[in-house]
Amino acid sequence: MLKYLSSLNYEMAYSETRIVIGGLVHLPVLIFIANFIKGKFGIKTEKAKDTVVKEEPVKIIEIKDTVVKEVKLETIKEISNKLDSIEQKADEVYEKVKKKKKYKNKKKKNN
Repeated sequence: MLKYLSSLNYEMAYSETRIVIGGLVHLPVLIFIANFIKGKFGIKTEKAKDTVVKEEPVKIIEIKDTVVKEVKLETIKEISNKLDSIEQKADEVYEKVKKKKKYKNKKKKNN
């Protein structure tokens, strides 16, 4: 059987590169056809509708300036006091950490 196959000389009508290039050229055509069919028979999406939200009118309440100033002054004092207490606590923590570091350093030197 091999004798018969080897005796036949097949000559290719086209080279392999020419066949590959021909196949690559047809890809854009096939993609175009697939997209065309998909566009014709595909599901079409609905356009989004704009929604309008009605806003409620803002009620304006008139307050005397002196009352507002007093409230602002009280809140500023409270915040200032809280800030002072936070600063004191931060200083205390800093001092404790500093003492612990000194203690550890002394301990290391003694060993």
